[in-house]
Amino acid sequence: VVFTRGATEALNLVARGWGDLHVSEGDEIILSVMEHHSNLVPWQNLAERKGAILRFVPLSNDQAFDLEAFKSMLNPGKTKIVAVNHVSNVLGCVNPVNEIARLTHEAGAVLSLDACQSVPHMPVDVRELGADFISASGHKMLGPTGIGFLWGRKELLETMEPLNTGAQIFTEVSLDPSAPPPSTAFLPVPWRFEAGGVPYPEAVALGEACRYLQSLDMGRVHSYEVELGRYLWESLSEMEGVRLYGPSPDSAAGEGRGALVAFNIPGVHANDLAFFLDQEGVAIRSGHHCTQPLHRSLGIAGSARASLYVYNTRKDVDRFCKKLQKTLKMFRDMGFLVE
Repeated sequence: VVFTRGATEALNLVARGWGDLHVSEGDEIILSVMEHHSNLVPWQNLAERKGAILRFVPLSNDQAFDLEAFKSMLNPGKTKIVAVNHVSNVLGCVNPVNEIARLTHEAGAVLSLDACQSVPHMPVDVRELGADFISASGHKMLGPTGIGFLWGRKELLETMEPLNTGAQIFTEVSLDPSAPPPSTAFLPVPWRFEAGGVPYPEAVALGEACRYLQSLDMGRVHSYEVELGRYLWESLSEMEGVRLYGPSPDSAAGEGRGALVAFNIPGVHANDLAFFLDQEGVAIRSGHHCTQPLHRSLGIAGSARASLYVYNTRKDVDRFCKKLQKTLKMFRDMGFLVE
């Protein structure tokens, strides 16, 4: 496990440290249209540097990962890496990582997994998932900001160059490049990737957050959130004029979906909705949620998103829906088109 400043740095470490050494001109990188910008832009930059080809898995008809399209995109000998998320931060769908990993490895490629939306919410066993790299961030799992981690297979990490260089990652530094050992001899993994001062307070706090979540039993956490997320989905789906995104929890693609729902109200901008809900003491997110390509594929500029965690209850969902109804009435009274 490599400590990083967040999942963004972890993903960049894979794209730079592994990608620069193993991806060449004409090689292919497969992503999905639902990726967070942190799991998109590093691969765009890699493709530009190397002359590689980016391919994007589209959404299925139920707005989830299109596994059949993914199968058709794999190109043995050309596909070098697949980089996808475990759970979408907008659609809430849990992607079929085990099958994605199996197919990726059959094609001779490696799998980098963005697990920011899964590690805090469900049991995650790196051995069972089958991914080669897994990235996550501390602030999404009750930890502090400025800390995250990269888990990687040791044999792959040992082939990689550090993203950052400087103090505390070398066994030897010399001014003579011809003198043995080499003028820059790296420490073993994972320490070679942790240049400079390690954020000890953040790492300790992240450890405490992990212990706390484990004490709750991540299986129980997931079951609770699935049930609460279903209640949120059903509550919103009963409201007139609310348009929901992602697979329904009643569908196969929506099974075990994350406890979040992205939605829109025709005629009301998501940012305006979030502002007036804030006046009612209700906090939601609005905008493109760092997934502009996904929103474009849905034909929208942005969305509102209600998210739940272990500290939320059905009463919170009821209060949110009550305040949402009140806010929508205000928009209707002001003459906005709310269908």
